[in-house]
Order: sequence, then C-alpha cells, then structure tokens
Amino acid sequence: MQPDESQYLQRKCRTGDIDVHPTEKALVVYYEVEASILGEAGNARHEEKKECQKIIRLRSLNASTDVSALARKVVEECKIIHPSKLVEVEHLLLYLQNRKKPSSKLEKKEKKPSKPRELLPFEGMEIDEEANINKIDDYIELLYESMPEKFRGSTLILHLACNPDNLEELLHNEAVLGALARVLREDWKHSVELATTIIYVFFCFSSFSQFHGLITHYKIGVLCMNIIEHELKKYDLWQDELEKKSKACEEDPENQSLRKEYEKTLKKYQSLLVKQEQLLRVAFYLLLNLSEDTRTELKMRNKNIVHLLVKSLERDNEELLVLVVSFLKKLSIFLENKNDMAEMDTVEKLACLVPCEQEDLMNVTLRLLLNLSFDTGLRTKMVHVGLLPKLTALLGDDTYKHVAMRILYHISVDDKSKSMFAYTDCIPQLIQMLFEHGEERMDTELISFCINLAANKTNAQIICEGNGLKMLMKRALKLKDPLLMKMIRNISQHDGPLKQLFIEYVGDLAAQIKQEGDEEFVIECLGTMANLTIPDLDWELLLKEYNLVPYLKDHLKPGSAEDDLILEVVIMIGTVSMDDSCAVMLAKSGIIPALIELLNAQQEDDEFVCQIIYVFYQMVFHQATRDVIIKDTQAPAYLIDLMHDKNVEIRQVCDNTLDIIAEYDEEWGKKIQSEKFRWHNSQWLEMVESRQMEDAEPYLYGDDPDALEQPDLFYSTG
Repeated sequence: MQPDESQYLQRKCRTGDIDVHPTEKALVVYYEVEASILGEAGNARHEEKKECQKIIRLRSLNASTDVSALARKVVEECKIIHPSKLVEVEHLLLYLQNRKKPSSKLEKKEKKPSKPRELLPFEGMEIDEEANINKIDDYIELLYESMPEKFRGSTLILHLACNPDNLEELLHNEAVLGALARVLREDWKHSVELATTIIYVFFCFSSFSQFHGLITHYKIGVLCMNIIEHELKKYDLWQDELEKKSKACEEDPENQSLRKEYEKTLKKYQSLLVKQEQLLRVAFYLLLNLSEDTRTELKMRNKNIVHLLVKSLERDNEELLVLVVSFLKKLSIFLENKNDMAEMDTVEKLACLVPCEQEDLMNVTLRLLLNLSFDTGLRTKMVHVGLLPKLTALLGDDTYKHVAMRILYHISVDDKSKSMFAYTDCIPQLIQMLFEHGEERMDTELISFCINLAANKTNAQIICEGNGLKMLMKRALKLKDPLLMKMIRNISQHDGPLKQLFIEYVGDLAAQIKQEGDEEFVIECLGTMANLTIPDLDWELLLKEYNLVPYLKDHLKPGSAEDDLILEVVIMIGTVSMDDSCAVMLAKSGIIPALIELLNAQQEDDEFVCQIIYVFYQMVFHQATRDVIIKDTQAPAYLIDLMHDKNVEIRQVCDNTLDIIAEYDEEWGKKIQSEKFRWHNSQWLEMVESRQMEDAEPYLYGDDPDALEQPDLFYSTG
C-alpha cells in the first residue's frame, strides 16, 4: 500500500529485553517495529507490528576488557538500546566476561545420526578468504558465473549458513536462496560437489522447524528425492560396469591390459562413490528433518521414499547407513510405510547389519527390527533369514540384550516359530537370567518370553532338563510369583513324561490353593493341577488330605470370586472327575446342582458353558454319578437345550454326553431322539419353505405355464 498525498508513513521502534547469546560472546537485543499509515488528521488507517532481534557480537571482550567503557560504547552505537539500559548492559557484559566456555560434549538421551562431515572443496580450488556476511551480494554474483565460480560462491554461502546466527540475515536476503535453488535445479547433474554444497546450505536451514516452509517453497525436498533416485541408478550402472570388467579379468587372467583397465575403473569407482555417498547423506538428512511434519512425510511416501532408503541399505558407508536406518525407523511406525518395507525385502538387508562393530548402527538397526517385528509376516521373515541365532547371541551383551529380547519375544508369539528356539542356546541363557534375579521380581519382558517358549513341548523339555523344573517350582512357591507359575502351568499342559514330573509337586500346589493370598497366583496353581490328567495320580487321597472339596464347592457360587478363578475351579473339577471315586465324592457333596446354578448364571459365556458340560461328560462315564445326574438333577434337560448351540465345541460335547445318557437311560433316550428328530424336521421344513419361495418367482420359460406339457414339442406328426 503506497501512501498518497493524504497519507503519511510512521515507524516506531520499541526496545524489549536484552539477553546474552547462549554460546557466543554476544548480546541479543529484542525489539518491536511498528509501522503505521496515518491520514491527514493523524489517525492510523493501517498498522503492522513485527518482532525482531539484533545480535551484537563482542569479539574484543576478554578478561582485561573495561566492561563499563564497552557498555557505554554499545549503548551509543546501537540506537535501539535506550540509555536507561546502560546498567543492565554492563551487568550482562560482566556475565559474559566471566562465563566459562560451554563443553563441546553434550549429553543426549538418544543418539541421533551425526551431521554430514565438513564438505571438501572443489578439486583444484582452495577457498583462501573468510566468508563475510557483508559480502553476500558478491557471493550471489558468483552463482551466475562459470561452474568453478558457482561452486566458490555456494561454498562461501555454506560457510555463512553453518553459523546459525547468520540464518536470519540470509533469510531476509531473498536473492541468495532463490539463486541457490535455481543453480541446484539447473546444474545438479553437472557437478556432484556443487549439488552437495547447495543442499548442505538448505540442510542448515532444515535444522530449524521455522525454516521448513521456506525449503518447501523452493521445492528443495522434491528436488532432493529426484537427485537421490538419479544417483542410485548411476550406482547400479557403475556396479554393472565394474562386474563386467571383473569377469573379463577372471576369464583371461593373463591379459594385463584388462587387469589395468579394471584397476583404473575400480579406482575411479571408489572416488565417485565417496562423493556420491556424501551427497546422499546430506540429501537424506535434509529430508529427515523435513519429515517432522507428517503431511510432508506423507508426500515423501507417495514419491517412494521407502524404496530409495531400502535401496541405500546396500551401501557399506556406516555413517550413511546410520542415517538411512534411522529414517526407516521413523517411517516404520506408519502401517503404509511398514507394508512398503515388507515388499522391499528390508528384513533381508537389515539381517546383514546384525551384528556390526559400529554401536550406533547396531542400536538403530535393532530398534527398526523391533518396530517391524509387530508384523506377523515380517517376524516369519526374520526367522527365515537367520536372525534368530544372531539375536540370541546378543542376549549376553548388556548394550543390546533388552532390545534383542523384545524382538525375540515378538517372534515367540507365533506357534510356528516357537520350536525354532530349541535349536539355539536361547533357553539356557533365559533360565540363567531367571535365577540370577535372586528374590526380587524379574523383568516382565524376560518372564513373558519364557511363558511363550514354555508353550512348546520341545522347549518345555529343555527347560526341565536336570533340576530345571525343581528350581522353577522352588522359586515360584517361595516368591508367590503368578507369572513364573504361569510358565510352569504352560509346561504342565504337555502330554507324556513332562506331566509325570509334576507328581511330586501336587501336594505343594494343593497347599497353595487353600492359603489366602494373591488370587492370580492361586489361579495359576489351580490351572497347573487341572492340566495333570495323569492316571497314576490318586486324586481322591489328595482331595481328602487337603480338604479341597468344600473349597471347590464354595467357589462355584456366582460372585464368590473373580470369574477367572471360578472358571479354573470348574476345569479342576472336570479333571478330578476322571477318577471314579472322586466323581462319586463330588456328586455326593452337591456339586452338580451348584454347577447347574453356575450354568444358569454364566449361560452367555461360552467358555463357562463348555467347561461345565465337560464336567457332566466326565461324570456320566461312571455309573454312580451317571445315576445322580440322570435321576436327581435337571442336567440332561439343560444339555438338550444346548445341543443346538451356535458354538461348535459346545454342540460336540453336548452330543457326546447325551449319547452316553441315551445309551443307559431309555426314557431320556426317547426324549433326546425326539428332540433330534424335531430339530431335523424343523430344518427340513425351513428348506421346503425356502424352495416354495423360489418356485413363486416368475416363470423362466415365458408367459405360458403349460408350454412344457405340449406333446408336439417332443414328437413329430411324421
């Protein structure tokens, strides 16, 4: 808006706070500029405000400087500092004079990829002058000259951009960034060094989020992705050429000219590779900074950033690999990016990096594998490419064992992969870790991993070798640890010799059930005992010795305990009912009516229903309990109602139980047969009705319903 004859421009400057620079010997003056357009009457028609800051560098400040004199000089020369601020300026200068130089080593919670190392100057040219912000216009003019001059100008600008204090001033000079963007767009194919230098300038801006919009404005991100794609294609061509010349040498080893040609090509390739990887590193780092904005990251994904990154995993440059893997780790938290990585065989390439000597690379690779291990297909790939023994070996390294254990835990979730652990030394290491914890609670990750592994029979056998089970039982009973008991419960579910090992611990488990304590621990003890379907076990003696029948009956009442505990009691009753004398004892105690009452209360819970019916199934095998169920309870009626349940397992157990009842009781047999006939009849009627509905549809052969009955369609008069 230009002022006319009746308008006047008025500018005001208000000084704000004055502070010291965080790293340099300099003062930072914050001020506000207010511009107003006034009418003839002096009223403001338009106002704009802008917050600014000015950096006053004090290179001459040292221990012998006269602070008072320097403060007066600063106030006199800097017009935006009011004279009333003199004392404040003097105090700040005194602070700067006595401030110690900050340490160059900063502690960081998580190591990030290091910045690209200092760029090498263009071959044959040395920059013998120090970059000066006041000569920026001269440097811009160099960008319009020949290729060496362009490189010189961009290098000088880069030296300025490496100092964060200069970024604001460079930003205000629109010509410099526009010129750099134009040169990069036009000349990046002609000079790798020039492209690297200019991208590095924009990288310096990308380190600060407030400048990301500026970089997006000049479309530097898109340009970087195009450059990376082009360089990766060049790399493939170099590889092909080198391989052809290598094969030629192998076919004719006596030909010295071929050998020299190959060595010359190899030397050239190595030189080009160093420059190219420096370019890739600074370009990827710039894109990584820009990807802080998820919208920008989505645009990168649409332009196939994952493909470019995974392709770069084939390199040997550790600094580049750290950056690439870090970028992939950041992207991997989104489903679409993870799916892209799965299609690109990322796991196979990451497996080549495990193990490696570079700690940063190893760390970030494992964390990327951890992110990918949430996917079932990628977990399976990790096993196929041989990562299981590699990760197992890392359990002995304190630096990596926690991340490695998390990945292995995810792999152990899959039943197909559980058995593979038996062919590594993973299980002995885990058992040793368990016993090293002493009396303190062990890590949740460790015990969860062991619980998963114990669900496999071969793994369980390895765990129980020697005194394994004895040590686990001793520790679990001493610490009352429910998770450790859950591991033992998983071991107890395997048929064969493993169940026999538990006979000597049945009394200890029964004693834990009667004690009032951690309910979760009691649940696991009950579950372990319920798994012991061993014919040699005298359940009747055990129930009497520990007086468990009243406990089991009392915990069948709805609401008497948590549902999980009640369910384990039902399963326990089903197990002990396999014994004839135990079944009779339970029936006489009135457990069957209690089960029917629980069935009514939990009829919507399929697990409860199935387990209660299974108890009836076990009891009808024995004559004494069969007579009680048939004559003294309404259990058969409930079973008839459930014989057509939606749950397949419930239907199957019901049918088996009713078949036994029908075989031994004629009256119930007729009722059961009648119900089955009624059910099948109703199904048949439904089918007939549905066919009648279909027959009611319009005729398929035209409008005449009698067309197919006309004999002349079939016989000729001749």
